[in-house]
Amino acid sequence: MLATTLRRTTVSAARASTRCFASAPVDFDHFSSGWEKDSSEYQTEGKFHIETFNKISPLGLARFPSKNYEVKEDWENNNAHAILLRSHKLQESEVDVSVRAIARCGAGTNNVPVARMSELGIPVFNTPGANANAVKELVICGLFLGSRRLIAGINHMTQLGEQGLQKERVEKDKSMFGGREIAGKTLAIIGMGHIGAATAREASALGMKTVGYDPALSIESALKLPREISIADSISSAVAEADYISLNIPYIKGEGGTHGIIGKDVLSHMKNDAVVLNFARGELVDSDAMKEYLDAGDGRYISDFPDDLLWNHKNAILLPHLGASTEEAEETAAAMAADTIQAYLEHGTIQNSVNFPAAALPERKEGSIRVTVATQNVPGMLAYISDVFAKHGINILQQINTSRGDLAYNVIDVELGADTIDLKDLQKELTMHDGVLSSRILFGVAGAGYARNIEGSYFV
Repeated sequence: MLATTLRRTTVSAARASTRCFASAPVDFDHFSSGWEKDSSEYQTEGKFHIETFNKISPLGLARFPSKNYEVKEDWENNNAHAILLRSHKLQESEVDVSVRAIARCGAGTNNVPVARMSELGIPVFNTPGANANAVKELVICGLFLGSRRLIAGINHMTQLGEQGLQKERVEKDKSMFGGREIAGKTLAIIGMGHIGAATAREASALGMKTVGYDPALSIESALKLPREISIADSISSAVAEADYISLNIPYIKGEGGTHGIIGKDVLSHMKNDAVVLNFARGELVDSDAMKEYLDAGDGRYISDFPDDLLWNHKNAILLPHLGASTEEAEETAAAMAADTIQAYLEHGTIQNSVNFPAAALPERKEGSIRVTVATQNVPGMLAYISDVFAKHGINILQQINTSRGDLAYNVIDVELGADTIDLKDLQKELTMHDGVLSSRILFGVAGAGYARNIEGSYFV
């Protein structure tokens, strides 16, 4: 139950605030529940609180203007507004009741409980393409590692050096580490998103033939592919004539997912000396089936992930997850995550979310207020929201309603009149309707105006 796992405190303090916009004062609730002490002890006035896990690039974090944001690793009073992380495995108990958004500095979000965050109405963002160049370069490195026995040769030279025999033996022993060139060979690319498309371009420039498979190929990615690439209609047909296979697909659990997708069936269609490059996710490959493949022929497996079965196989090279471990990639991912969080916190804009629908309204007009409402995607929600504004005599200037799976998201700009606008009752009425998850009132005051419907309890 959320009541036992979500970081929060008991209700005892109340606070209301009034802000003026043009001619109309706006009265709203702020921290009137969920806090044991006066709310001034829990928040830096007028600032958003950003909590970080892992070491996030300082250059990326610098995108948060210090005037409106405060960034640190631990908010001891459980009042973070957003979370930024890299590889930390986030637990629900680490998500404060005040958290509005979570951003992963990277593409994969397997370390975030996305499904549960969706149930709570919290968008989870990633940074697609931020590490594409870094991973692409390591894939190209993998091509060479799989073509020449470089690692074995390096280790052999170290052993000879320890014995003082390098110069005496080097010419005699080099035939032990022969290989092949990649020019003219065929590379199959499974998954042609940012990394796959970039890998295809580089491989083509190196004189390789390329074939790709991606049932969800976007127009954007298709436009980035080399003209010479051929498109296959299945993984098996893509790998059939390939000398190298690069995996660039996400890891998806469950039925119809990608767990162990490179198994006996796919491996049986491959050449017996093909090189499999896995810089996507370790779980994509069935280790038992891969071991059988490597034992039976002269194939190679180059992976950026640990494997308890293949770690010491003579035809496998396992790297310590170095794909995105470059200074440039970490800076780009952190900056992208920071920009995404800012756009959401300040404007309600959704971009690069893995669980919420994309949504953006033009900048709100001066003297207006923006309201966002996250709901379950069920009939009647939009009508109810509109009726609440009409009931309170508030005119809607512009709005957008989008949905994705079980979630719907609304961004609404409303007009201010000359009289005081009392939003306390309106926000509570909006938020506590069955099926509403959360609401926000955006009017230029950082950190304020957030309300949650948590199992029938109102938190504001």
